[in-house]
Amino acid sequence: MVHEPRITHNPRQCGGQPCIRGMRIRVSDVLEMLAAGVPEPEILSDFPDLEAEDIRACLRYAARRADLARLVA
Repeated sequence: MVHEPRITHNPRQCGGQPCIRGMRIRVSDVLEMLAAGVPEPEILSDFPDLEAEDIRACLRYAARRADLARLVA
């Protein structure tokens, strides 16, 4: 399991997708914006409740998820 304190999981919110600090801002949305080249200041402007550390938490979360060991049958 990947533990990142700023990333929350609530089965009753956003279909159980990982979100940021209990808000309805999904980790995947932030990652997609970054992948599309949207600069961090623009993301923070579009989401006033978001903090720079939240964006870094999304990146750490994704990096840790990508590094999870998988059993292959």
